[in-house]
Amino acid sequence: MVTGQRGRPRSFDRDAALDKAMLTFWEHGYEATSISDLTRTLGIGAPSLYAAFGDKRKLFDEVVVVYGSRYGDFAAVALREEPTAGAAIGRILREAAEIYTDPAHPPGCMVISAAANTTSQEVAEALRERRNANLALFESRIRADVASGVLPADTDARALARYAGAVLQGMSQQSRDGATREELEAVAERALLAWPA
Repeated sequence: MVTGQRGRPRSFDRDAALDKAMLTFWEHGYEATSISDLTRTLGIGAPSLYAAFGDKRKLFDEVVVVYGSRYGDFAAVALREEPTAGAAIGRILREAAEIYTDPAHPPGCMVISAAANTTSQEVAEALRERRNANLALFESRIRADVASGVLPADTDARALARYAGAVLQGMSQQSRDGATREELEAVAERALLAWPA
């Protein structure tokens, strides 16, 4: 019997694996993505996946962080950089039209679409917290504009923040249903007509 030296295992690129897992969850959602889908996409066996990431939920939690830093932080950046809440929300809606329809990745927002088809209360709650944190940022920025006189004193900051969030969520779903960038940009412009002067 001839024995030979075993080949060295290929190095595991964790960042590349997270990117692939992100695209899989983004395309199919949390619930519909199985461990076998993930192992096939990542090119590793289930034991290796569990060793590297823990379970499916822990992997998804890491993916959400990667998604946020790469695709989901445009709202926080706009709120920080623009001079008014109205300018920030306008920029957010226009950038969402571009990001949600970019053919380089699945359509829509992963945080919005992954929540739509999960039966996991923990996952649903974690995603809800992320969306509510964005609404809180919107509301805080709107309140600052009311306090400084940029927006009328009777502006309902909470309702206006929820309105912006509802438009964003609707744009995400419409992109998954095939809406084009131009169509979503038109939605953004129409939505901004409701912004208080």
